Amino acid sequence: MKTLNARTLLIGALSGVAAFALAYAAGVTVLFSTLLAAASALPILIAGLGYGLLPAIVGIVVAGALGLALASPFFALYTLAVTLIPAGWLSHLGNLARPASEIGGPEGQMAWYPLADIMMHLCAAVTLALIVVGAVAGYGPETTGQIIDAFAAALTAENPELAGDAAVIAQFKSMFTLLLPMVQGATSVILLFVAFHFASRIAIASGLSNRPREDVAVALRMNTNAIFVFLAALVATFFGGTIGLIGAACLGAFGGGFLLAGLARMHLAARGKSWAVPVIILSYLSLIFTFPALVFITMGLLDTRRAIALSPGAPTKNDDDERNEPWT
Repeated sequence: MKTLNARTLLIGALSGVAAFALAYAAGVTVLFSTLLAAASALPILIAGLGYGLLPAIVGIVVAGALGLALASPFFALYTLAVTLIPAGWLSHLGNLARPASEIGGPEGQMAWYPLADIMMHLCAAVTLALIVVGAVAGYGPETTGQIIDAFAAALTAENPELAGDAAVIAQFKSMFTLLLPMVQGATSVILLFVAFHFASRIAIASGLSNRPREDVAVALRMNTNAIFVFLAALVATFFGGTIGLIGAACLGAFGGGFLLAGLARMHLAARGKSWAVPVIILSYLSLIFTFPALVFITMGLLDTRRAIALSPGAPTKNDDDERNEPWT
């Protein structure tokens, strides 16, 4: 690991301050909250991809300390677990490389950690984060039940004719309890990948990263092993209770990964076609509905592979550069 020095500390500290500021703004600004929450991962990702793992760790610690001191313990936990720690880990994986000859590739080439494996790690990290946050927050049927009851009471007070049947409300509570971690998992994976994508482009354009610029439409697929995790999570949701909640979080996170892979396939199929722009726009707009999202998830499930990016040269590592660490 790179030697700790004043430059490393400064880069990491600044990235942590920027990450905290964006995350805190997301908590107080409803209009752009989702965008700001996703952007809070960018400083950590850029610091990690451009300068190594240690500045990313420093940034995560600084952001967590600021969140604890200026916001709340739960804010700090949520920001660290769901956004910043996964971002730091993604930046580390993005810097891993090894001689291509070691995996059957050409001599004199550098093979970079596959994007499919990075996606697998991202989905697993988000799943673990949601489990930890949910356990600390005491998430469960009681929590979501109170939300639904308050919403139903507000509707009834506004218009008594809208009062729902008790059985229907109970069924909706059960569905909503599983739906919330699913949506949160998928959203977190998608936003973190988008942040990783833009951070990679920034680091490469700035000359800070040696990883080659990948064709995302070609390279963005899920690891084949992710299919088994996805199916296991789907089965787990039918068990109910804690197992069902864990399954829902995992299903949402890995479903978000397969959704991105399906969208990448769509981009590749539309490339060079006269109808590409309207089809791409309509595809993204259709994701607010369940069926089109399931179609893209299925597309992602049907095309799983590991595309490995290559670049000239061989991995090098010294005290001033940890960006070409070996991977196995």
